[in-house]
Amino acid sequence: MSEIVMLEGHESQAVLQTVVDSRAPAIMSYLSKDKWHVAKVLMKELVGDRLLVEGCHSAKKPHPINIRVDQPVGVNFKHAYGKFVFDTTVVGLEPSADASCGGTIVLAIPHRIGVVQRRSYFRVSVPESLRVNVVLWHRTTNRSSKETAHKYYEGRLTDISAGGAQLVVPLTGHSAGDASIAKEADFHKGQFVGMRFTPMPYEMPLMFNAQIRNVLPTADHQHLCLGLQIVGLEASDEGRQTLSRLAAVVDRYYQINQSHGNDQQADPAYRLEASTFHVSTGTPR
Repeated sequence: MSEIVMLEGHESQAVLQTVVDSRAPAIMSYLSKDKWHVAKVLMKELVGDRLLVEGCHSAKKPHPINIRVDQPVGVNFKHAYGKFVFDTTVVGLEPSADASCGGTIVLAIPHRIGVVQRRSYFRVSVPESLRVNVVLWHRTTNRSSKETAHKYYEGRLTDISAGGAQLVVPLTGHSAGDASIAKEADFHKGQFVGMRFTPMPYEMPLMFNAQIRNVLPTADHQHLCLGLQIVGLEASDEGRQTLSRLAAVVDRYYQINQSHGNDQQADPAYRLEASTFHVSTGTPR
């Protein structure tokens, strides 16, 4: 079963130092005004028990990072054989030599770092033998509205990874009386939504937040295809447990596809990783 391997002490510090030395990019997720935000940052420097990061964005589209001291954040970055995740706290904000970066964010060095195998981040199709229904929702922006806090939509999962998902949402008709009929205007790129689905009929549902990366209507305009990036799971112990379950779901779907002769449904890179790494430990064979 796929799982998150935890690095502590000298192991975690060595990984951080290597990433800092290479000025590798990372993704930082945080809550602001009850909404999830993600920002690309550069791991800049390790100073004592502090990790300094800077905003990293296109000069054409500067994007301020609205963050405050003592705010919890999650960080993930790619390195070697996997994706590394940890949660920490903002302990300071400092000016940066490069004004376009928007300043330096000082983070407390994490006590431990989780590692998820790289193969878990390659998309795997939902097995043909399963129909996996998905519930989506997003909060209303008008706080004074008398409407319910969430508007729910039903869809069907088509593929999944530990970092994202693709699903289809019908634009006409619905199977449940309390589910809203989706319109193309209801979803747009960059929007954050909540998502819930049950991987296997006998399992507990998985629930998390995601950002819409792509919205494409089908040729007959009967469905919307939504590409989602999962956000915020690295920011808490509970989130990392969900991430671990997602990695296990990816592996299970892949194994089902293989057993039914449908391994072509998996990303070819997943099959390459499967022959290179053990599922449980992430160590080379």
